[in-house]
Amino acid sequence: MASFLKLCKPFFLTRFSSLPNSPAATTHLRTHLCRALVRPRKRHGSFCSSSLSSSRPLASRESSSERGGDGGDGPAPAAELWLFNTMSRKKEAFRPKVEGKVGMYVCGVTAYDLSHIGHARVYVTFDVLYRYLKNLEYEVCYVRNFTDVDDKIIGRANELGEDPISLSKRYCEEFNVDMMHLHCLPPSVEPRVSDHMPQIIDMIKKILDNGCAYQIDGDVYFSVDKFPEYGQLSGRKLEDNRAGERVAVNSRKKNPADFALWKSAKEGEPFWESPWGPGRPGWHIECSAMSAAYLGYSFDIHGGGMDLVFPHHENEIAQSCAACRQSNIGYWIHNGFVTVDSEKMSKSLGNFFTIRQVIELYHPLALRLFLLGTHYRSPINYSDAQLESASERMYYIYQTLYDCENVISQHAIQQDNIPPDALDCIAKFKNEFVASMSDDLHTTVILAALSDPLKNINDLLHTRKGRKQQQRMESLAALEKVIRNVLTVLGLLPGSYLEVLQQLREKALKRAKLTEEEVLQKIRDRTAARNAKEYEKSDTIRKHLASVGIALMDSPDGTTWRPTVPLSMQEQMGPVT
Repeated sequence: MASFLKLCKPFFLTRFSSLPNSPAATTHLRTHLCRALVRPRKRHGSFCSSSLSSSRPLASRESSSERGGDGGDGPAPAAELWLFNTMSRKKEAFRPKVEGKVGMYVCGVTAYDLSHIGHARVYVTFDVLYRYLKNLEYEVCYVRNFTDVDDKIIGRANELGEDPISLSKRYCEEFNVDMMHLHCLPPSVEPRVSDHMPQIIDMIKKILDNGCAYQIDGDVYFSVDKFPEYGQLSGRKLEDNRAGERVAVNSRKKNPADFALWKSAKEGEPFWESPWGPGRPGWHIECSAMSAAYLGYSFDIHGGGMDLVFPHHENEIAQSCAACRQSNIGYWIHNGFVTVDSEKMSKSLGNFFTIRQVIELYHPLALRLFLLGTHYRSPINYSDAQLESASERMYYIYQTLYDCENVISQHAIQQDNIPPDALDCIAKFKNEFVASMSDDLHTTVILAALSDPLKNINDLLHTRKGRKQQQRMESLAALEKVIRNVLTVLGLLPGSYLEVLQQLREKALKRAKLTEEEVLQKIRDRTAARNAKEYEKSDTIRKHLASVGIALMDSPDGTTWRPTVPLSMQEQMGPVT
């Protein structure tokens, strides 16, 4: 390999603000801040500074002393972050290339349509990783691109009679709206392909100069035969990459597995000038060029969905190494598929649901909770029953925290006077949080662990014994605080408990096809039936409401309602976290 590679130079000296069609000024500011902060070593090109919150982190980084591990899926050390690396096919202790700093690149969407919940899973997964790294007080530069130049975009634009770049810009904006609804933090930088043609062309030149690509009539192809390590990420052998099997058929290619770095212009398609004539980049080269532009050739984490392992990420490795032999990614991280009836959700199969379709009926935080309820590397099966279950769980969590917040707001709290029982519960919960997140982001365990502190809060609020406990307010305040901090790292903390409770009720009414007044009228009818000792009628009303997801709650103060899983769906539900 080294025999045909030249020693790489510092990459992309162009100032991004001078590029044609450059990103917004905020992106420029983040980019220059990245570059200003990096200097310790040239392994990273940039870093961005930001903080998740001013509160004390729930976990802290261990020293980087060497520790052993089983290398598989067994328990990981509690305080040191371990991540499953697709390249090594085992969990590894996380050691960034620059102490205290992390560079992370996640492949973004091809923006030609509204995003589906398979996309939601990818970006919720990496948002949790981003949040947890920041909670560990790492300085993280998170780069997530937009593909706004692609065959699918051109095809869709032609169907609609719209300019491809304009269409893609519109769907990039729609994607960011979806991410806001899902409480995904904005990345440090969001580069677009159309803004980075000089970097892409420069990288293709390097690959050609190093003898790893060839030209044919204005097209440039990467030669996989020139890269003996091809297949190291996916485990595929070169002879497995036969034309027609996820490999474009083209008789001009030297090897059926060779892939396009540059495509010559076709009539009616957008193009850019290049040394090989007018054209546009192939799909894979864009991420190699943009990750190198913002993070350098060697950085910590590269992520995406499992479907990107081959060919996209395999080809990225080949390109980047062909452009610079020092290219090295510390950890390749991939999330599992979202399935529907055990089939991968995809547009080609017609079994996908857009994020917009789902959040029309379910709260976005319920969708996020559903996605976090399965370990990120495992497949997750989408169903309305699971969304109903997540909605019910969300309502319980936020109702408990709202009741707690409402009570403690009426009292002066002595923060240093917390009873031992509450301290033990908090310590156990914190330990479970650190152990679970450190073990390859096991969010499922944390969601289950929420049950104990929530139960303690409800006991203190509603039971006779709890209401008599000494330092009750101090216990409630401390328990609410630790839960709030964990929900922040998981991206599940709303701006207002009361507001999200009302939104969850509104979504439940919409699914039940009822109005609030209609539910209240049925409650009045049931109350009248009970007073008249017409118990069969009152039970019929209660059961009817329960069948559409409305649970009635009787108390000395009267009857209220809350969302629940419809009776018809309860058999489909898995265990509640």
